[in-house]
Amino acid sequence: MTDSARTPPGPGAGSSASGRGLARRRRRRWGAAAACGTVALAVAAAGAGWAVYDKLGDNIRADDAAAAELARHARERPPDLVPGAQDILLIGSDTRAGSGNARYGRDLGSRRSDTMILLHLAADRRSATAVSLPRDLMVRVPGCPRTDGSRGEPVFTMLNQAFELGGSACTIRTVEQLTGIRVDHHVIVDFSGFKDLVDAVDGVRICLKEPIDDKAARLRLPAGRVTLDGEQALGYVRARESVGDGSDTERMRRQQRFLGALVTRMRGTDVLLDPLRLYAVLDAATSSLTTDPGLASPVGLYRLVRVLHGIPTGHVRFLTVPREPYVHDADRDQLVEPAAEKLFARLRTDQPVAVADGAPKPRRGAQGGAKGDPSPAPVFTGNTAAEHGCA
Repeated sequence: MTDSARTPPGPGAGSSASGRGLARRRRRRWGAAAACGTVALAVAAAGAGWAVYDKLGDNIRADDAAAAELARHARERPPDLVPGAQDILLIGSDTRAGSGNARYGRDLGSRRSDTMILLHLAADRRSATAVSLPRDLMVRVPGCPRTDGSRGEPVFTMLNQAFELGGSACTIRTVEQLTGIRVDHHVIVDFSGFKDLVDAVDGVRICLKEPIDDKAARLRLPAGRVTLDGEQALGYVRARESVGDGSDTERMRRQQRFLGALVTRMRGTDVLLDPLRLYAVLDAATSSLTTDPGLASPVGLYRLVRVLHGIPTGHVRFLTVPREPYVHDADRDQLVEPAAEKLFARLRTDQPVAVADGAPKPRRGAQGGAKGDPSPAPVFTGNTAAEHGCA
């Protein structure tokens, strides 16, 4: 054994060793405290997240009755031809029942669709096509169960009557028979929900060529750039007689341009990157919605918002199905063929749809396209979300 091994520790050695031990014990205590704090924060965050999720989930009404009715008619429904593509039927209800809706008229117990849009999401999620279906379009409505429990007979009537006769399931079956397109999801929104959504994004900017003064819609707006709040936006998309030529065609074009401006607004406010704004939008969107069970959750709606947010505005297209005055009643509409079937076929097979503001109106029986081209890609009258009139 060496002399150094025999040498007892110096006077400071013991205190240094005990100091290091004390430091280690303190670090362990601080580590344990930090771990407990992290766990506590995680639990609190999870609890808060669950509470938010639970609240948003409670807002949405799942349309279980429609799902059951559609299941009963599963064999007659069109097949899904392109995996991954989705078609969503958006129904704007003119009901006066419920909180916030009574101010727009008396509740007479009827339920008709004020607006109907078939939204096609391409399988690659690089484009979306929104097709307005006129409420006065003459269609064959199948026999559907009524609210009193009886079942109606098939009838040839206006499209918006399908919702009144048999609700959303009847409307979906009618649209599927008309277009041959399988409706994967549906969303019903009332007046109050539309207003709240516009307010949640702090209004939507539009551009007006002329001032609007519509007493029925309670709407007075100057010409030029105007940012509409929810109440004004609702009046703007519903106004008819005093705006433009007073036609339903003008009204649908106005709705399409407004939706384009809304898409632009939602992208510009970075909804998906701002938790508080995203919550406000989802809360507003869910509070007055009825959807199929597949969308009746915050996750389902968030995924839909995320998909739309990811599509360039130039690839979000709006158009109205080709139609003309009904041969037996000029106040009603009928499809223009073969233009309407060309549109439906492209949506069924997930082919791109081209729109142009100056596209020629389809003529009855017209084939269109360049000379010598037997199957040209048709161009429909419409606009993209990037062409909403307020560039």
